[in-house]
Amino acid sequence: MAGLRLTKVTWDNVRAACALEIRPEQKGTVAPVAVSLASAYTVPDIAWPRLVYDDDQLVGFIMGAFDPDGEIELYRSFLWRLNIGAEHQGKGYGRFAVEGLYAEALRRGRRRLVTTWSQHEHGPEGFYVRLGFRPTGERHQGEIVAERILAPGEPGGEYPTE
Repeated sequence: MAGLRLTKVTWDNVRAACALEIRPEQKGTVAPVAVSLASAYTVPDIAWPRLVYDDDQLVGFIMGAFDPDGEIELYRSFLWRLNIGAEHQGKGYGRFAVEGLYAEALRRGRRRLVTTWSQHEHGPEGFYVRLGFRPTGERHQGEIVAERILAPGEPGGEYPTE
């Protein structure tokens, strides 16, 4: 895991990012990276899209949203999207990406990170619960809302970003 890093989406890596494929049974549980990047383009001051690399290999994509003064509380500090390539799942890359987003949220002075998911046989609920997200009892656009309360020094370690 020494070569793991989060990096910005650039002209040089955007095509590879858009080609990232999740497992077939997960389709419909998360938008493709290209759709996420199109969404990020519409709100560049809010979206925080990053690619997950292990050395020189692209293994995933994460996108947060930070809108501290926004009308919708959900998006003030939000894990918006997470896509880990099918062949790279189960190797700790998703955890690394989410912990990198935690670190960014803390850097921005946020103490709460929120995400949503739809209940689906192959959905991400178990993964997010293992990472400390707890359902709030709310729903947003039919999806379960969950939060993780962040504390300084959490998560342990540094998360290299570019």
